[in-house]
Amino acid sequence: MSEVLVGDTVGSMGVAALGMYPFDEVRWAYEHYWAGVHRRAPWLPESLTWLDDLHTSWVDERLVVGQACGWPLVTQLADRVRVVGAFAPAIPQADGATYRSVLVSRRAGVPADFRGARAAVNSVDSLSGWVSLVHAVHGPGGRWAGDVQWTGAHAASVAAVREGSADVASIDGVTLALLRRHRPALLAGLVEVGEGPRVPCLPVIAHRTMSDQSLAELRNAMVEAAIDPEMADATAAMPVTGFVPLDYADYLPLLELSPAV
Repeated sequence: MSEVLVGDTVGSMGVAALGMYPFDEVRWAYEHYWAGVHRRAPWLPESLTWLDDLHTSWVDERLVVGQACGWPLVTQLADRVRVVGAFAPAIPQADGATYRSVLVSRRAGVPADFRGARAAVNSVDSLSGWVSLVHAVHGPGGRWAGDVQWTGAHAASVAAVREGSADVASIDGVTLALLRRHRPALLAGLVEVGEGPRVPCLPVIAHRTMSDQSLAELRNAMVEAAIDPEMADATAAMPVTGFVPLDYADYLPLLELSPAV
């Protein structure tokens, strides 16, 4: 059995966290899926850890496996993590391990109609919530022309638009699917008014010291667990159709979407 050295600990003593979709309704599914990954690579942490501050965790020395956002991956995490790959979501906006975010509003329209509007945005370093929104409304290298309400979470952005304190928000497609399934009242009265650019899905990352051999074992374990018939209920709940190995280079084209400061 191989070991992943993380500081003075081995991988089994570190942390695995796949918490970018913090819905209590699907936590069981991620835990069941991870159990299948661990069976195939028992040197990994035995169970997932649910962290409050994922951004800090990405460079925490204890993190063996995590999940990040594509934008901070290419703007902040180069040479600080290794890229494992991404889930292939079972949503209309996905094509393999790529997706488009969805713009929502209380009124019908097209993205250009929202130039000068007030946007609800989860975070300035969110690929789906901010970078994709600016690109969809203003084009590559554009600058948001209206006000911004910073919300801290996609679900909070949806709530801001529904309640009328913002006019438009760009929501990750998986989040939107989970809201439709588990919290449909939050979407009441909202309509889709456009989509963001096609981008790679949220990257699963590993500690920067993970060896090539261990990274290959991790990738294989995640791929095999995602198509294991015993995981079908879990992957349907997540919702994903598979796991796709990717490299850091697969995310570098995102830099072409950089909005103007």
